[in-house]
Amino acid sequence: MQRVKLDQTDLKILCALQVDGRITNVDLSVRVGISAPPCLRRVRALEKAGLIRGYHADIDGKELGYDVSVFAMVGLHSQAETDLQAFEALMEIWPEVRECHMLNGEIDFILKIVARDLSSFQSFLTERLTTAPNVDSVKTSLIIRTSKDLPGVPVEIA
Repeated sequence: MQRVKLDQTDLKILCALQVDGRITNVDLSVRVGISAPPCLRRVRALEKAGLIRGYHADIDGKELGYDVSVFAMVGLHSQAETDLQAFEALMEIWPEVRECHMLNGEIDFILKIVARDLSSFQSFLTERLTTAPNVDSVKTSLIIRTSKDLPGVPVEIA
């Protein structure tokens, strides 16, 4: 994908939407200092360019009964591209796996997994993850507390 040249108004739009994806176009246009019609055109252009991938609700998992969050470091037997893709495809279909990142170094993937309780997580770990095709090793770390969890990236406005 070709990089899009962004001006200060585009950056202000991205910054504002990253903080509040439900802001109305009128409020957004006031915040960034342009009228509503060009603001909407810019937002649509940013979406079309792939800079804005979607809009999501920030749901409190604990309020829905997901009391356990875990990072799992996974090592695979084979790192052939087809095997990596097969592992990633499997992670896509497991709803407990909220994030899946391929890494460079001693481990191949780090996963963020959520579960309702430790028993549910243990079942997922022993019955599905460690027995999955091509999985060689799994090391886990239970998340005790999260002090910072920001979505997106820093948007620098001059």
